[in-house]
Amino acid sequence: MAAPTAGQSPTVTRATEAEFALLEQLLQLYLHDFSEHAGYDVDGQGRYPYAWLDAYREEPERHAYVIRVGAHPAGFALVRAEDPVQMAEFFVLRKYRRAGVGARAACEIIARHPGHWSISQLATNSSATEFWRRVIPEEFEETVHADGTVEQRFVAGDDIAR
Repeated sequence: MAAPTAGQSPTVTRATEAEFALLEQLLQLYLHDFSEHAGYDVDGQGRYPYAWLDAYREEPERHAYVIRVGAHPAGFALVRAEDPVQMAEFFVLRKYRRAGVGARAACEIIARHPGHWSISQLATNSSATEFWRRVIPEEFEETVHADGTVEQRFVAGDDIAR
C-alpha cells in the first residue's frame, strides 16, 4: 500500500468482540513505543502486559475503538466515559502519523463523547503534547502537574453550553 496522503480519512468503529485480538496486537506496538517514556519492560514471554483490556469488553463506561485507513488497521483508542471523559490510550501506527489520520480520528472520537474531557501526557512525551495541543477541537485549559504530566481539560460537543 502506498503511503497515506493527508486526504485519506480514517474510519473509527467500536471494537467488536472479534477485534479484541487485533487490539491486543496493536497494544503491543503502542506499549513498545510508549516504553521509551514509561520505562515498561516485557514479561517472560516477550510481551508488554496491559491489565485493563478486558475491562473494555466488560465495563459499559469503557469504549475501545479501532482506527482504519481503507481496510488496514491504523491504530486504536481506549476511552473512559466518566466525568471527565478520559482518553486512556491513543495510538496511530507510524506509517499513518503526520498524514492527518490521528487528528481526524481523535476529533471523531471526542465528538462521540460530548462532555467534560481530560487528556494527559507524560512529561517526557513532548510529541504527544504537541499533537493534542494541535488536535483538541475546543478551547482547553492546560495544567502541568508537579510530576511533569501535562493535562488538557475542555468541554466537547453538546455540553459546551453547560
